[in-house]
Amino acid sequence: MRSAVIALTLTSLLFSASPATAESQSQASAEPEVMGFVEWVVMGETGIRLKARLDTGAKTSSLHAVNVEPFEKDSEDWVRFQLPLGDHEDQPSEGELKHDEVILEFERPVYRTVLIKRKGAPSQRRYVVKMDFCLGGKVHETQFSLTDRGKFSYPVLLGRRLLRDDNILTDSARTFIAELECEYSTLEELAQSSKAISP
Repeated sequence: MRSAVIALTLTSLLFSASPATAESQSQASAEPEVMGFVEWVVMGETGIRLKARLDTGAKTSSLHAVNVEPFEKDSEDWVRFQLPLGDHEDQPSEGELKHDEVILEFERPVYRTVLIKRKGAPSQRRYVVKMDFCLGGKVHETQFSLTDRGKFSYPVLLGRRLLRDDNILTDSARTFIAELECEYSTLEELAQSSKAISP
């Protein structure tokens, strides 16, 4: 009788675990999406189009941001930051408006903070926020550390956390190979948005 109870318990455990196992196998067997090591992304809500480098050497993604200021909202920690389009002139324009005439301002809840150790320089604390963006025609969400990337070629860096979670492989020999595009705004449309401020 005792052996029958043990056998029944083991059988129940096996059957109750099988759906999760099947789901894990399904996720593992799903074909990863292949992207170039540089792709266009469009940040959610704004329609701003930026070049993004897919970088397996970084765990957390990062976004170009200046004038980063923490503040409190509804008893929670928030951060306000600006993204000047003149630092990376990638936004399509239909007129004579100059990129450095448009600065976008964002406000987001602080998801966490990270301490960045820098060689030969003091450690730097960075704010991390969660943001939606479109890549290859699909909407993604990930954590972005906010840092001044004005001197870098790419205002957005997509790290391993996103690539792993969203099953994306990087082809280091190619760029801009995403088959689907994301809708974006023109420079003039961005300038008219409520998120744009005067420099």
